[in-house]
Amino acid sequence: MRVLVVHNRYRLAGGEDESVRQEVELLKSHGHQIALLEADNRALGRSGALLAGICGAWNPASYFRARRIIRAFRPDVASVHNILPQLSPSIYSAACAEKVPVVQTLHNFRLLCPAATMCRNGRVCETCRGRTFAWPGVAYGCYRGSRLATAAVAWTSAAHKIAGTWQRRIGVYVALTEFARRQFVMHGLPAGRIVVKPNFLLEDPGAGAGGENILFVGRLAPEKGIETLLKASRLLGSGVPIQILGDGPMRAVVERHSREFAHVQWLGWRSTQEVLSLMQTSRLLVVPSVWYEGLCRTVIEAFATGLPVFASALGSLAELVDDGRTGRLFRPGDPEDLAAKIAWALSHPAELDRMRRQARAEYEAKYTAERNYGLLMETFHRAIATARQ
Repeated sequence: MRVLVVHNRYRLAGGEDESVRQEVELLKSHGHQIALLEADNRALGRSGALLAGICGAWNPASYFRARRIIRAFRPDVASVHNILPQLSPSIYSAACAEKVPVVQTLHNFRLLCPAATMCRNGRVCETCRGRTFAWPGVAYGCYRGSRLATAAVAWTSAAHKIAGTWQRRIGVYVALTEFARRQFVMHGLPAGRIVVKPNFLLEDPGAGAGGENILFVGRLAPEKGIETLLKASRLLGSGVPIQILGDGPMRAVVERHSREFAHVQWLGWRSTQEVLSLMQTSRLLVVPSVWYEGLCRTVIEAFATGLPVFASALGSLAELVDDGRTGRLFRPGDPEDLAAKIAWALSHPAELDRMRRQARAEYEAKYTAERNYGLLMETFHRAIATARQ
């Protein structure tokens, strides 16, 4: 099969960029021919960012570039990921004009929320969901703290909703979880054309033997709930070692906390291999997010290494973690409940060992590369069949 992979890379590389890379490598490993249509936000200067914002709703340069690549490569299907701000929804029209079916993976909630997070002031926010134009988000300046930038993103979504792009130009949508699928259906996307296919790990790191540390891996930002973990660490006391991996706007807060409490260690940013090694030698992973996560790659990595996940009972996390089997769920933003769940784990080592085995079994059942390849092929063939009807 010939696959055109479309992706606008982010200024700060994250899980979505890595998921796209792994999809490309997975397809190549099975003998498929791949062409890339990419843009990279790291290359944008101030003037370039302004131009990209202006062209966010329709970029004629991307439209003609896409048609040239399609005519030269003749793909059977286009696998589209992020298109903003440089590529724009003009990509869909280019594929339609060349009769190439489109599969759009919904990595985040951009169609529902200008900021793509459905989070404001450290809490879940659904104010803009269901609105054609997300004017509350514009009023709050939810995207990059700018009303102008937010208006540009909101206008892109509204214009293409009015034009019918989301209904007519995309053959199949891919949601990462059932929770996300429900959110998009409530927003108005066609339920019959949204399939659920999770992310995966291209390489199996193998299960570890466990250890003593409590682990946090992620961006140090309010929506990731890092403050909940820091407060819980005070309640747990010095006998519970906690390691925090990552960087972000709350770095100074975490550094200060780690200086004050010796049992909390901030390790900064670490490579994927270092993260996996630490997961293999840790006791459990804490995911205290207070927003609707997409599908945390850290959860999949934890399951692959046999690491139980203690997560907020919120959105997709409540779906990914089977409470009492692959980890525990706690009330979002509640450090007392998180501390109580961790204390329970420390006093029930046999139960935690059982969770380790079940976490690994969850990975083997749902998140391996081979299982994902089968789901990906089913999705591509469905989009191709739909286009022929």
